[in-house]
Amino acid sequence: MIIYKAADYHDMSRKAANIISAQIIMKPDCVLGLATGSSPVGTYKQLIEWYEKGDLDFSKVTSINLDEYKGLSPDSDQSYRYFMNNNLFDHINIDKSRTFVPNGLESDARKACNDYNNIIANSGGIDLQLLGLGHNGHIGFNEPGEAFEKETHCVNLTESTIEANKRFFASEADVPRQAYTMGIKNIMQAKKILVIVSGESKAAILKEVLYGPITPAVPASILQLHNDVTIVADEAALSLIPQ
Repeated sequence: MIIYKAADYHDMSRKAANIISAQIIMKPDCVLGLATGSSPVGTYKQLIEWYEKGDLDFSKVTSINLDEYKGLSPDSDQSYRYFMNNNLFDHINIDKSRTFVPNGLESDARKACNDYNNIIANSGGIDLQLLGLGHNGHIGFNEPGEAFEKETHCVNLTESTIEANKRFFASEADVPRQAYTMGIKNIMQAKKILVIVSGESKAAILKEVLYGPITPAVPASILQLHNDVTIVADEAALSLIPQ
């Protein structure tokens, strides 16, 4: 596991974008596992900037997103498909037919999950998986529990996740209570994993993830077992880590 310390969110975003850019340049037809939320916004902005300068070509890239709210249409401005279009896909030359997000409108959870597992398998595997880190240690929407969920599944969101996400909705009541998410096995099968973490509020959970026991109570702790993980975190997030 490699840990890069960034000065702040902007520096973290730039460093993460550098790693993703290197993957695209080394393998133009790579498969990127992408994340949503506030953490990767700066990284996506930097990738767009380099694309606009002519430094990056996304035309052969395939993307597979971690998760999507169950029940939201892709056209909903709170859906993760909308987020990805707005924050990345609409601004680069990626082929949108090769950008995948779970189908939030599929009411049959088993079908939705099987379909997504097949998409991941048919892609040939994820070359680089980008992850944020939830305050409770979740990655994707893999919430703390009694066992690691292996593949794509429907999850009931915890109160802490609903609380963290309600700022994006008109009210807490509007936050979906379920989501489709890649499982731990899907994530761990990625060839390379890149985790971005920012802010003092993530310091305690980041320390637990890196140095605590491997337990489904802290889903991201499983990353200790992956052979190619890079953490890019700012000084605040790393404030409890021994230097």
